Amino acid sequence: MLESYLEVSGVNIDFSEALKQFVNIAKNLQDPEMLEQEHGRVESMLNTQGIELLRLMFQAHLDCRTNSEELTANIKGSDGVVRTHRRKGVARQISTVFGPVEARRVSYSAANGQALYPLDMSMNLGPSKYSDGLCQRVAEEASKTSFDECVNSIKKTTGGSVPKRQCEEIVTQVAQDFEAYYDNTLELDEENKSNLLVITTDSKGIVMRTEDLRPATRKAAEQSPKTKVRLGPGEKKNRKRMATAAAVYSADPHIRAPEEIMDSSLEKPKRTKVENKRVWASVERSQQSVIAEAVQEALGRDPECQRDWVVVVDGEVKQIAHIENNLSEEGCSATIVLDFIHVLEYLWKASYCFHNVGSEAAEQWVQEKALGVLQGKSSDVAAGMRRSATRQNLSQKSRTAVDKCADYLLNNRPYLKYNVYLEKGYPIASGVIEGACRHLINDRLGITGSRWGLKTAESILKIRSMRSSGDFEEYWEFHKAKELARNHTEKYVKENEYLAA
Repeated sequence: MLESYLEVSGVNIDFSEALKQFVNIAKNLQDPEMLEQEHGRVESMLNTQGIELLRLMFQAHLDCRTNSEELTANIKGSDGVVRTHRRKGVARQISTVFGPVEARRVSYSAANGQALYPLDMSMNLGPSKYSDGLCQRVAEEASKTSFDECVNSIKKTTGGSVPKRQCEEIVTQVAQDFEAYYDNTLELDEENKSNLLVITTDSKGIVMRTEDLRPATRKAAEQSPKTKVRLGPGEKKNRKRMATAAAVYSADPHIRAPEEIMDSSLEKPKRTKVENKRVWASVERSQQSVIAEAVQEALGRDPECQRDWVVVVDGEVKQIAHIENNLSEEGCSATIVLDFIHVLEYLWKASYCFHNVGSEAAEQWVQEKALGVLQGKSSDVAAGMRRSATRQNLSQKSRTAVDKCADYLLNNRPYLKYNVYLEKGYPIASGVIEGACRHLINDRLGITGSRWGLKTAESILKIRSMRSSGDFEEYWEFHKAKELARNHTEKYVKENEYLAA
């Protein structure tokens, strides 16, 4: 009956092998033994044999394209060489999500020129044997879990198979248009100018192969003492290369009082929603470069710098210097806010100089000092804790955390005007970028025992960044257009009759 339908509808693809497979599946579903099986066994059979059915249909489609390929007298490449030698039926293997198929096409070649395949261009086939669908699946799976798990997942859920080394190569190839994509889509639709425009950055270390560490770290790693049992002193930190994460987003002002933050008995104002958030990270590019990208991303949203710009940082001196330099170069002004969570960490350590760890007194001390900082009195808080340490005759060693906390508050006074920030509704904590660092970097590249090569780590970060920002699907279409140009159209001259058609 299906064969009759295909004849009437004018379909000229030979589906005979696919039809045999379909009939075989139908017979299996009616088999007395199968009728007694649990539904899971039936489901498994359908999945396996259904994938094979789709593979046969894909193969039939490719055979049809082979048979309908039109011949051209000659093809001239962009290298100026005219390909006059034609060879029909040149086969290439394609590994798809349904399994292996074969495409046969006409090659056009010359003695001193690379062979060209117009049918490959019409199908946008890449240089590797792996199909678009399989490459996309590999990229997404590898961005979520280890490459070993990626290999197993592809094998279990598709009809294809991709070895580990090829998975790494695919990830690098897929991520190569990351910068070009965001350069092309830098300007967003006009946003609400009353919203805050927020930039935030942070850094996390990734364990790298020695050859892919930054020069200074690599030198230190090579000079570190080696032992067979465990890492030598200082050797662990010299195994990492810092990756910088950045986020740019919009949000309505969130006005609140210092007491609302520190007093748990008071009802907290509802937080404003983060909008148009883009997050990304790089282990290859420098911190300065990533911060410059973040400023450019913000400029794409607010070219005339008319909105309130807020930059949330963790207090690293170089980070703040890069931010200020970039803003100055672009002629933009922004309010730099030191993450209040980092201030609390210093306060907690200082509290243990006066009170027992975990005591209620320590908690009350932190609440009191934190409230003072939020009220814009960071200098008074710093001076007060130092006086307390002196009155209690604490030794230099015992008061180390107090002095560190006081120095931190005094050195960062320009970025601790929390009373002003809260009145204007600015964010004062870096939860967005902290979460981004955990998700983009730690959750994948921080897997126990992993040691990364630079290109692979960077590619994984790019893909995870796009998926987190909701851009991966759109990026994929952009990437495929770039692949078509790289692998095919750039190899032809425009006056070719084939291309003109």
